[in-house]
Amino acid sequence: MTEAAETPSPATLIEVAVCIIGAGPVGATLAARLASAGLPTAVVDHAGLPPMELPEFDGRAYAIALSSRRLLDAAGIWDRLPWAPGPITRIRCTDGAPGEAASRLRLHFDAAETGTEAFGWMVEARALRMALNARMQSLAHLTVRAPAKAEVTRTPEGAEIRLSTGELIRARLVVAAEGRRSRLREQAGIGIATHDYGQLGLVGAVAHELPHGMMALEHFLPHGPFAQLPLAPTPEHPNASAIVWSEKRGIAERMLALPDEEYGREIQRRMGDHLGKVTPIGRRWSYPLSAMHALRYTDTRLALIGDAAHGIHPIAGQGLNLGFRDVSALADLLLGSGADPGSPELLAQYQAARRPDALVMMGATHALEKLFGNRFPPLRLARRLGMAAVDRMPTLKRAFAQRAMGVTGALTQ
Repeated sequence: MTEAAETPSPATLIEVAVCIIGAGPVGATLAARLASAGLPTAVVDHAGLPPMELPEFDGRAYAIALSSRRLLDAAGIWDRLPWAPGPITRIRCTDGAPGEAASRLRLHFDAAETGTEAFGWMVEARALRMALNARMQSLAHLTVRAPAKAEVTRTPEGAEIRLSTGELIRARLVVAAEGRRSRLREQAGIGIATHDYGQLGLVGAVAHELPHGMMALEHFLPHGPFAQLPLAPTPEHPNASAIVWSEKRGIAERMLALPDEEYGREIQRRMGDHLGKVTPIGRRWSYPLSAMHALRYTDTRLALIGDAAHGIHPIAGQGLNLGFRDVSALADLLLGSGADPGSPELLAQYQAARRPDALVMMGATHALEKLFGNRFPPLRLARRLGMAAVDRMPTLKRAFAQRAMGVTGALTQ
């Protein structure tokens, strides 16, 4: 007599309105925003969430625009940051070359001129991660599965997400928030347009002798822009700034291989001496710079957000904020319409709301990179004169500032 084969136990079923694949800053913020409003939501990531204790500073930070702060407030994330973020109250735009003094023809923005307290805030990556994790753990309407692998099946009637944990999630809408190499986007057959800038983005932080006074610097150099962004003071580093440095790939690779002291000198050659001597802190990060745009943002029961939908040059520091604008638009539709979360009509509204904005931002950053990454002397003079002219036009300056903050129309505190 042989033993009867065991009957496999049915998968645990989880029913939600929206399942988000990817728990990075954009995906996790959407999950928190929806669940905060009572919409049953799940978020799945192949990697585990970091532990809640404060990790060491690793050099990464985000520039959070005013519109993004409002989103993080609405999602209950902003108040959970472990310390106050660093406001950006002034921005100086200059043109020059490494080792040379910046041109005196410059463009200067002051938040006081726009009626706002700040253009944006610098938030360390570790602080935002801690706030996101704490908020997600507190939400009764949110299911978090990380680490877990997901296999997604979508039909016009709905979606099923089978997890490596043995669970089955049924959802009305799946959101791809997995980044530029989105597997869901590829499975949906959504093509992308790309452009390689032949540059690397170097990301990190520096300590400096003098206080930054909450001012950011955008210094345009022949091989790409260099940004210095003011960080909030901490006991570790009372005077510190994040840097985002675009450089030709070959030069960037040589810079990354330098010892700390020489690397610091190269940073100083690009940043100038306005903050005294600088010392690299945290890790060095780098990534290839390219533009990417999905040919559409939706498919059957699927929406793309963040880097799964678009990627832009960091010249204006708007990559994450562009993803947060996706989150705001999609959340407003899901929470305000009362319609089926994955209906073709709702998804068409989402695409109509987001693709034009992303295309405008992509075109603007591409044009800026081409304009300011050019050493042709007449063009260098023309752009310097242009910056000086804009500096004397309050209405135009205000329009540029509003765009950077992700806000249109009248600004309020």
